[in-house]
Amino acid sequence: MRPSHPGPSIRRRIAALAAGLALAAGLGAAGTSHAEPPGSATAADDTAVALHYRTGNGGATADQIEPWLKLVNTGDQSVPLGELTIRYYFKAESPGTDYRFGCSWAVVSCSQVRGSFGLLDQPTATADRYLEVGFGTGAGTLAPGTDTGDLQLRLHRADWQQVVQSDDYSFGAAQTAYGPWERITVRRGGALVWGTAPEGEDPGEPGEPGDPTGELFDDFDYTGHADPALSGNGWIVRGYPGGPGVPGASWPAENITFPTSGGSTVLNLESGTDGTPGGTEQSELYTSELKFKEGTYAARVRFSDAPRFGPDGDHLVQTFFSINALEAPMDPDYAEYDFEYLPNGGWGEPDNILYATSWETYRPDPWEAVNTHTAERTSFDGWHDLVFTIDDQSIRYYLDGRLFAVHGEPYLPERPMSINFNQWFIDLLGQPDTTPRAYDQQVDYVYFAADTALTPAQVTARIAEYRGEGVSFEDTVPAG
Repeated sequence: MRPSHPGPSIRRRIAALAAGLALAAGLGAAGTSHAEPPGSATAADDTAVALHYRTGNGGATADQIEPWLKLVNTGDQSVPLGELTIRYYFKAESPGTDYRFGCSWAVVSCSQVRGSFGLLDQPTATADRYLEVGFGTGAGTLAPGTDTGDLQLRLHRADWQQVVQSDDYSFGAAQTAYGPWERITVRRGGALVWGTAPEGEDPGEPGEPGDPTGELFDDFDYTGHADPALSGNGWIVRGYPGGPGVPGASWPAENITFPTSGGSTVLNLESGTDGTPGGTEQSELYTSELKFKEGTYAARVRFSDAPRFGPDGDHLVQTFFSINALEAPMDPDYAEYDFEYLPNGGWGEPDNILYATSWETYRPDPWEAVNTHTAERTSFDGWHDLVFTIDDQSIRYYLDGRLFAVHGEPYLPERPMSINFNQWFIDLLGQPDTTPRAYDQQVDYVYFAADTALTPAQVTARIAEYRGEGVSFEDTVPAG
């Protein structure tokens, strides 16, 4: 991002987090006010689905992995395909290797098949990540006694170098004809209904977290950008010019609002343009204090693929991140950790993409960066639970409860940071139309626990605890 800017007892029954995990499992993200309901246990218990697999490329090494799949309904109840996800487990060639998903052919239509990649919390000798396959709402329903027909899928390295699949957990060289295969799993509403995952899939019950040395929680219960409580609680509404984004764009404070959504207020960041630099407005909210370092950062964020009004297609960035100031080019004490969503592409990407990026440092002119990133190319329109944790060994990014990325040295922070949300335009090349348009990014809550790494489920339980007690704001994080 690199923008140009610089209670009750701390021990709020942290042990209740562990107990709260049972509540979180029942509530899912419904512990937050805008979550979509998770799949019901009853639906999962009644599901009888088998997965049949054959390999479309049986070599020990290959230019791409080709799992060909069929889902078979072996029960007596119809199953909506949109409620099912499939996981194919494999071992990456190296921790930094990036992969791409493709659908060559599907009876249900490739337009209804989506793929994304995830990391295992505990890597094994045969699996450290997985391809997760899901279905759109137009994929239909799988009736009893029927199957989906072919799902001819593929995955390959982004650089198109050879992949070694002989050591992959889900690969079966002898599977040259369709048959049941339990090394690929199927889930409904998050519950396992078919197959056996590698041991690293389930990290086990999380232990009781350490006692944070301070916490920040904000439910964004404000009346507007000029509400005295907003600045009183340590937030700055940006109103000054400068980067990032389109040169000449403004950052009007009134673009920060707090509308009602799902029965409670949320933070709304509006950014708009008429296709000209002078007619481009961006938005940002950030903490006034740089006091956040090791710990757990969490927010529930609604990304938007389309504008609220006007033509679509702008190269836009929607964010949640922490950052400190670059004191000089290649400053070794600089730090930045980003979730960045590009709904319409940009930076050379043609379509929507989500980045998790960890920074060591950079030089603005001539440009030089020391960073690393993990990316997923699919739509993330809608509400998402974003969590990243920082300890003395790694930065771990979680998306909707799943491990999304792990970054290590040399990207660990040396100095405290601020917490930030902003929405801005990379350029004005994605949509040349001069018709005005505006995009919204919303935030349900933000949370930080100092000096302790919580799991996403523990974060959910903590948010439910705050809201159950009627707490809309707390900040006990010591000054940096």
